[in-house]
Amino acid sequence: MLSGRFQGSPRAGRAVSGTGGTGYAVVDLEATGPNPKRHRVVEVAVVLLDRDCRVEGEFSTLLDPAGPVGPTHIHGIAGHDTEGAPAFADIAPYLLRLLHGRVLVGHHVNCDRGFLVGEYSRLGVVFPDVPTLCTMRLAADHLPALATPSLRACCAAAGLPAYAEHTALGDAHAAAALLGHYAARDRLEERAWNQVLLEAVGLQWPVMASGGVPRTWHRSDARGLKGNVWRSHMVPVARKGSA
Repeated sequence: MLSGRFQGSPRAGRAVSGTGGTGYAVVDLEATGPNPKRHRVVEVAVVLLDRDCRVEGEFSTLLDPAGPVGPTHIHGIAGHDTEGAPAFADIAPYLLRLLHGRVLVGHHVNCDRGFLVGEYSRLGVVFPDVPTLCTMRLAADHLPALATPSLRACCAAAGLPAYAEHTALGDAHAAAALLGHYAARDRLEERAWNQVLLEAVGLQWPVMASGGVPRTWHRSDARGLKGNVWRSHMVPVARKGSA
């Protein structure tokens, strides 16, 4: 059930180019440390889902934290990997547009939201009190036998495939799959799911001036696997019957 598992305050369409949408924005961040007031985001990923938890697109990039990258032994990001990466300020307007109108989802989503609040506050922007769903908290209802609801343990218990752990995009895709697993088994609580979606649609978001889709930088770029080419990672998922 969803009762007591989401929070937030009370626009819409298909978000393929960062213009807002309805549904869910599954977010994962890798950071230089655990404190949003002192530490910075070093990698961000968003997986966009429609109201039925079908993937619509994704966005990810490494970020220049303007200082040490933090625990490389955890997130696998070395200092040289972020050389030439955009700053959070460079992607902030586009990220707002991706999240606009959607429920914010994450595994321990309050942690992710805290870092978003911190990063936007440094830019003088108040990140809104967006409705959230936490795949870790929802595990208590859907995977009650788990002793520790880590993302890896939850995915294994749900029978979901392996993923690239401690990469923002890998973790975001895993949390997105987990949300879909919960939703498919929660049809009796459909009204609760619809309510949190309606709250997200009605939320007022700040607007930042933007130059469009931002440049991005990825681990493979930094390590020379695909050359030093800036590129967007907003990748729409092909539908059945599409070319």
